[in-house]
Amino acid sequence: MIRANDVLAIIHSNAYDDALPELTNMRTMGSVPFGGRYRLIDFTLSNLVNAGIGKVGVITKSNYQSLMDHLGTGKPWDLSRKRSGMYLLPPFVLGETGAFDSRIESLKGNMHFISRSKEEYVLIADCNVVTNFSFDELMKFHEETKADISIVSKRGKTPDLSNLMTFEIGEDKRITSVTVGAKSDDADYSLNIFFMKKALLERLINEAYSMHKTSMTIDIFQANTKNLRMCAMNCDNFAVSIDSLDTYYHANMMLLEKEVRGDLFNKKRPVYTKVRDDMPALYAIDSSVTNSLVSDGCDIKGTVEGSVLGRGVKVEKGAVVKNCVIMQDCFIGAGAHIENVIFDKDVVIKPGKTLVGADDFPIYVGKRIVI
Repeated sequence: MIRANDVLAIIHSNAYDDALPELTNMRTMGSVPFGGRYRLIDFTLSNLVNAGIGKVGVITKSNYQSLMDHLGTGKPWDLSRKRSGMYLLPPFVLGETGAFDSRIESLKGNMHFISRSKEEYVLIADCNVVTNFSFDELMKFHEETKADISIVSKRGKTPDLSNLMTFEIGEDKRITSVTVGAKSDDADYSLNIFFMKKALLERLINEAYSMHKTSMTIDIFQANTKNLRMCAMNCDNFAVSIDSLDTYYHANMMLLEKEVRGDLFNKKRPVYTKVRDDMPALYAIDSSVTNSLVSDGCDIKGTVEGSVLGRGVKVEKGAVVKNCVIMQDCFIGAGAHIENVIFDKDVVIKPGKTLVGADDFPIYVGKRIVI
């Protein structure tokens, strides 16, 4: 039986930054705020620690100051330890190639960390997938199917992500065919969660790098469909791969559905995040809040409908906030009206101003902008 303390986890914090340029211009995908009080990396980290995995390497590439501030020593996830725990892995320059441009280069650049680890297995994941998934079940699945590589998949419309894998899967869960970059309204696609023996990963990465191959999906997974037993475990839980600003917006809006919240914020597998000590949200006597997620520290004097509010948001008297995603410490002036918008941190909209986007095309306002 595979033990959790025999598993090394590797998280790519910058994976698919280019899919969400509005929010990743000054931060990594992993540190993008989500659901009012979380960051995207919180879901991956929480899934790991809930499974008992205690050694996690977080690969960074650029703009990771915000990520470092959020993660700190890893204490909120019980990863601040003398042995094992959390390791931030900054970019390592290979020869004259500069910072890595692919998964193969990033893993090769951190091979010293991987090779020195005593764990027998390795689990690799990204930060752009919002889900509460049991990695305990993944480890059991890997053993039961006698797989060389286990990949977590999802059935549905394929996200618009570069080099995304879609699969044909046999009755024994074995992947019989891998297609890269295909678009479909109904397919088994990869959530980019991979599980295998560490020795196998080392061999595959070293072989690919020595042959100047850069695509993990094409040069490792697709190329070894027949040589290796790769099996796909379907994720039945709520799972969204963030591939655009529109997907990000609607993923936040889906949190207003009771069933989605119950699945994502499972009491048996809690989602942990950095604690910000703040007072409870305050609601004025004549305020109105319906079907919304309001974080601690908010001060609501106006009307909030169908919105997700981060910590410390202030909505002044007469202001209307409808179908919006508002990040922490924003200020909505008296009499202002905003609808179908995404406000980054510390945005100010002055009294009486109006800003309305479309449901399928929300307006994004960058960090610290005053309107």
